[in-house]
Amino acid sequence: MVYRPRPDTEMVEEDGMEEDLLGLFVGLSYRDMDSGVQDLPAQILLFLENLWAFSEGDPDLFREEVARTYLHELGHYLGLDEDGLMERDLD
Repeated sequence: MVYRPRPDTEMVEEDGMEEDLLGLFVGLSYRDMDSGVQDLPAQILLFLENLWAFSEGDPDLFREEVARTYLHELGHYLGLDEDGLMERDLD
């Protein structure tokens, strides 16, 4: 897992990510690992300043959102799409 304050300029301007993104999974999912070789290992990125802003400075809500965002991105690693995450209340 990688912690960053927020998405960097390249992610926003070149990759089209939202500036207020809370987390991101990058790489091949566990399910897809057998289908090819990747240059870098899969990563879960958490954007802590965005999570703090989303939580409006509430430490308890911040902890909950960090855990929820991590589980959401872990779900992507395990091969779940947005519908699969919604079924598990991780949207």
